Amino acid sequence: MRLFVDTEFTDFIDCDLISVALVANDGREFYGERSDFDMPSCSEFVRAAVLPQLGQHAGRVFTRKALRVALLAWLDQFANAPERMLCFDYGGDWELLCDLLDGPPAGWQACHVGEVIDFVRLESYYRAHGGRHHALSDARANCYAMGEINAGF
Repeated sequence: MRLFVDTEFTDFIDCDLISVALVANDGREFYGERSDFDMPSCSEFVRAAVLPQLGQHAGRVFTRKALRVALLAWLDQFANAPERMLCFDYGGDWELLCDLLDGPPAGWQACHVGEVIDFVRLESYYRAHGGRHHALSDARANCYAMGEINAGF
């Protein structure tokens, strides 16, 4: 089982998680936004490209604590999967996920795919679906670019 992880965060220097998405290679998805991230720490880029895309998914806004609980509960459905990998294209996504969960999730392997991702497929996903710099769209794009699932999101 491969899950593709993407996050959005306030700034590279003063990094605070804004949103997180995980897309499984079988199509299951998790998405959550934080209601309590540090808004003043957002870079100008984040203010322009990320914040306007928030609020698209009703019922998916949580406090940090509630987001952690919801994500751990969602991950529980994969407890019996024989091989569990959390794939990410940027190391900061892994760090933010581990920070949210108070450490690496038990039983999961980290898999950095940034060097092997098919950028032609990635760009074709964005041309067809848009949504760059939204955690769920980016996680879907990475899953598609790795050839894990078709483009029918």
